[in-house]
Amino acid sequence: MAKLGVSERFACRVFGQHRSTQRKKPTGHADDAGLTADIIRLATRYGRYGYRRITAMLRSEVSIGSQI
Repeated sequence: MAKLGVSERFACRVFGQHRSTQRKKPTGHADDAGLTADIIRLATRYGRYGYRRITAMLRSEVSIGSQI
């Protein structure tokens, strides 16, 4: 905002954003990519299943994997 010569408060008001959204850096979890890949794999295989059933399938895979 220094480039444009306007304050952070004014620029955020113009865009309708809270100022805290400009200060906080988004953080992701380390296992997000793997989880997303698993969700896509199951959703591709079972296209008509909803998120609840996919979640149940993922949880059962984790519990089966921990018993081995």
